[in-house]
Amino acid sequence: MEAFQRGAGALFLISLKAGGTGLNLTGADHVLHLDPWWNPAVEDQASDRAHRIGQTRPVTVSRFVSEGTIEEAILALHAQKRDLADSLLSEADGAAALSPEQLLGLLRFGGIRED
Repeated sequence: MEAFQRGAGALFLISLKAGGTGLNLTGADHVLHLDPWWNPAVEDQASDRAHRIGQTRPVTVSRFVSEGTIEEAILALHAQKRDLADSLLSEADGAAALSPEQLLGLLRFGGIRED
């Protein structure tokens, strides 16, 4: 990692699991996500490894997803979770706006399903 930070390498590959280890990659200016995780916060945390104090360049985050794959469905789940979190945080009584079915869906499937 130290060599990458000094500019000695063009590519540094890490797992999303490394996002919570305190790793700082201020030498990076591109982050590529090739396999989306079910929890969007994990991806955000991994991307944030390049967005640290000391970063002097703009950072571009890209996600590669093939159409019609499970990864595409995971990104749809990301959008649902982000929308839900935004609505719950924007209103003091946001949780009251959830129907019993939506609450059960969150508990059963980790997301809201609209069947």
